[in-house]
Amino acid sequence: MQVTQTDAALDAAEQVCARRGVRLTSLRRRVLEQILKTDGVIKAYDLIHELSSADRNIKPPTVYRSLSFLLEQGFIHRIESLNGFVACNHPGEIHETLLMICDTCGDIQELHPTEISHALDHAATQQGFSVEKKIVELHGRCRTCVAPVGTALPAR
Repeated sequence: MQVTQTDAALDAAEQVCARRGVRLTSLRRRVLEQILKTDGVIKAYDLIHELSSADRNIKPPTVYRSLSFLLEQGFIHRIESLNGFVACNHPGEIHETLLMICDTCGDIQELHPTEISHALDHAATQQGFSVEKKIVELHGRCRTCVAPVGTALPAR
C-alpha cells in the first residue's frame, strides 16, 4: 500500500497530538484531511459543505472549533486576507511564517525568513509594542504567472 502525502501528514499530526497529550478527534482529522487535499485556500463554509452528507450535517460551530484546535497546534495557517485556511508546511512546529499568495493562480508559498521577523520585532520594540502574533501575507503574482509564455523559469 502506497502512503500518500496526505496520509503522512495526518500520521505526523497524530504523533504531535500524542506527544502533546491532546486528541486529534475524527472530526478534527477529517477537517485537516480536507484542508490537506485542497489545492490553495479553503473557507470554513466550504469545509462544512465538503464534510456534510445527506445523513450527517456538520454545524458551523463544530468546524470552527476544529479549525481553532488545528491552528493552536500549528497544523494549518489562517489566510486573513482571504478568510480561509491552508495546511502548514511544517506542522506542529512553532514558527513564524511569511505567506506569498498569487492573486492570479492562487498558489501559496510558505517561507520562514528570520530577518523579516527580527526586523518586525525590532520595530515593535522601538515603539513599545508587544507582539503577540505575526501574520505576514504578500499578494502578487508567482513566478509562473509573471513569466511570459515560452520563457524558461529560473530554478527555485
